[in-house]
Amino acid sequence: MAAKRILMIVGDYVEDYEAMVPLQILQMVGHEVVTVCPGKVPGEKVRTAVHDFEGDQTYSEKPGHGFAITGDFELINPQDFDALVVPGGRAPEYLRLNAGVLQIICHFADAGKPIASICHGQQLLAAAGVVEGKACTAYPAVRPEIERAGGTWVEVSEGVDNAHVDGMLVTAPAWPAHPAWMREFLRVLGSKIEP
Repeated sequence: MAAKRILMIVGDYVEDYEAMVPLQILQMVGHEVVTVCPGKVPGEKVRTAVHDFEGDQTYSEKPGHGFAITGDFELINPQDFDALVVPGGRAPEYLRLNAGVLQIICHFADAGKPIASICHGQQLLAAAGVVEGKACTAYPAVRPEIERAGGTWVEVSEGVDNAHVDGMLVTAPAWPAHPAWMREFLRVLGSKIEP
């Protein structure tokens, strides 16, 4: 397996598990992951939030860890990367207002490169216009945005712990889906995982 260069776009209050766990899984199998955030430079951190499912009408939110930025958003050339990871949390809500973020997402979609997006990360995909004609899943509250952007909503068969693949797009509803989401993304990347 050839190691891939993977870009991860984050912002303040990205969901902690949805940034940290994929970063560690991808690094564990030998891929290089560069994390970027508009307005931050390498060595800085973004704040994260832990979202949990405790029986309320929506998720609860607790403070997470600091998540390190390793690349300069202003200097990133998406052509230098093989794949993209878009975590959820609250960050996508405002990152979708950044034209540079949307241009990067469009590059990966237009080039047919693998994209892994989870939870509210699909708000960025919808805003970039890359879900049109695609089938995907997300946190249930994002369903109207996906459908209005021309995407087909997929109700994953096992609640929030499963993933969906449409070509090079791998989506999941929330962090309980990490095993399925990362397994499918690694498959799309061509990574070989021994049983």
